[in-house]
Amino acid sequence: MDRIPVESSNLRSIGYDAASQTFEVEFKSHAVYQYYNVPENIWLELEAAPSKGKYYSSQIKDRFLSQRIS
Repeated sequence: MDRIPVESSNLRSIGYDAASQTFEVEFKSHAVYQYYNVPENIWLELEAAPSKGKYYSSQIKDRFLSQRIS
């Protein structure tokens, strides 16, 4: 999945696949996680959020099934 770099103190890059509703995040630590069944509106709100890290923590983390992939 292609990810785009983001300005964040904790996140390095984010990506989204609309067909599978899969969100992917790479942290500054280089850990990569995928989150499943994430609605597209959540992705769009994350992209527009002034603080990507705060939005991720409040709206994605611990709200969707996830798996560390690297």
